[in-house]
Amino acid sequence: MLVKIIFAGFGGQGVLSMGLNLAQAAMDEGKNVTFLPSYGVEVRGGTANCTVAISDDEIASPVASSPDYIVVMNQPSLVRFQNQLHSGGVMFYNSSLIETGITRGDISLVAVPASEMAESMGSARSANMVMLGAFTRKTNVVSLDTLIKGMMETLKSKPKLIAINKQALTAGYDLAQQKAHARNVPGSF
Repeated sequence: MLVKIIFAGFGGQGVLSMGLNLAQAAMDEGKNVTFLPSYGVEVRGGTANCTVAISDDEIASPVASSPDYIVVMNQPSLVRFQNQLHSGGVMFYNSSLIETGITRGDISLVAVPASEMAESMGSARSANMVMLGAFTRKTNVVSLDTLIKGMMETLKSKPKLIAINKQALTAGYDLAQQKAHARNVPGSF
């Protein structure tokens, strides 16, 4: 099993945190992992993306030229990365901020109202964790419990953020689970 994921959005949306938390959880589950962050010039407000590769075997390259999944948090990232996703891949997008505009018919789309859900919890900045929770439920790349433990590890120097991020991860995961049961198709939105 080799899974490659690109997380993309504006700097300040927690895109790199999503990738880092997923990488930490995968390592905690004994998997081989690469994490390759990329920052825009401006950082906050500029573009940011990262690639995470997860495998049971050694990983030859951290570059995801044809990823299995793409998670986008804003419209410019959708436009930039949609053509990198391989045919049959899955794109997760923040439907609170993105008007689809997806030009491909050979990929699956998962709309997650991440920003809206985070704002309703009183923490707009936790939209990334809502999205990561939904991604985790849909893909089963790592377990939610391991993801929460990994998030707690990466945020150990910022204990005030742990509770809201745990709540956001769980909310995204629960949303994905509810939608899967509502459609009666496991794992689908």
